[in-house]
Amino acid sequence: MRWLLQRRVSFSTTLSKFRQGFGFIQTCGLVNVKLKWVKDKELDAVVVREKHLKAVCNLVSLISSSHDTKAPIFHLNTHRGQLGLPQELKLAAFLRRYPNIFVENCCRDSAGTRVPCFGLTPEAIDLYSEEADVLRVNEEDVLSRLCKLLMLTSERTLPLHSIDHLRWDLGLPYDYKALLRKEGLVESDGDHHMAFPVKFTRGFGLKRKSMEWLQEWQRLPYTSPYVDASHLDPRTDLSEKRNVGVFHELLHLTIGKKMERKNVSNLRKPFALPQKFTKVFERHPGIFYISMKCDTQTVILREAYDRRHLLERHPLVDIREKFANMMNEGRLDRSRGLYRKSVEADLGNKSSKITYPDWSEEEEEESENYGISRYESDCSVAEDIDMVPAGQRPRWQ
Repeated sequence: MRWLLQRRVSFSTTLSKFRQGFGFIQTCGLVNVKLKWVKDKELDAVVVREKHLKAVCNLVSLISSSHDTKAPIFHLNTHRGQLGLPQELKLAAFLRRYPNIFVENCCRDSAGTRVPCFGLTPEAIDLYSEEADVLRVNEEDVLSRLCKLLMLTSERTLPLHSIDHLRWDLGLPYDYKALLRKEGLVESDGDHHMAFPVKFTRGFGLKRKSMEWLQEWQRLPYTSPYVDASHLDPRTDLSEKRNVGVFHELLHLTIGKKMERKNVSNLRKPFALPQKFTKVFERHPGIFYISMKCDTQTVILREAYDRRHLLERHPLVDIREKFANMMNEGRLDRSRGLYRKSVEADLGNKSSKITYPDWSEEEEEESENYGISRYESDCSVAEDIDMVPAGQRPRWQ
């Protein structure tokens, strides 16, 4: 019995010293722990269902702000960099995928060449008006999140091009720059102990050593992302926990609680973060999930989702889901040939019939039946010659 008690006391003493050593390393160094990446189908589905949604919503905003709510293809092409579409995909071909959102007409440029011109369907106009109402009602919320974003930076400033990259994730209006002129205050909390909610993918096996490290890491002091952290050594777990807090807060500021990894990487200097700071996403898969879908890496805040359902839904999320449903319906109708039949019915017995080829994921090319050079495609059903005033039509070389 005495031997058993001595063994227990000895084991407890050893474990206590081990934990103290672990804590010392975490405070004065960075523990070398690697956790495996495990695919999460539910969170991957969140990313996949929004494929090209950003491009469609941006195009709807562009067309709505254009003259007579119509825009020629060369005008839309100047904003292609904001859409995130594959380079090999022609913009006119992309717009024709969704005939229940975009209406194609025709206008002439300064050289008299017929070019495609796109407007919006009544359903799309109504949904865009609903989105504008949501943004107007939630203007204070937008301003508050913008102020918090600026407070996360070391200099309390952020270049406009950096905010442009985050506009979609933050749910900012297309003319958000007007809001930046307003002032806002954000309270910060200072240092305290904070444990982050942790959720692992089903079937994720965590080794005992990794579990002990994570438990000790959670007990480390937490430095608020809104206070100066220049006194922290970037090579310690203590500093890493502060970096996790920065990204935890950043993702919370987004309406979908997710963001492309490349957009996060652009914030290294404004946030005064060390090199390779995004490694925290890989070291903490219970807090963040990295989706590899849609030819990009998307960082998702795990605690914000129950399977594939967002727990705290911003009103703008509902609007975007309606747009996504319209995209799916339009693509299905197009693939079934329903749009081609409706076009032919509208044309009646006119000799000049227009054929819209069925679209598929494998075939991104759009046929060029009309031989209109310089531009991606030709005109379709109707022609609106007065769409672009002569003095405002750019001459393309």
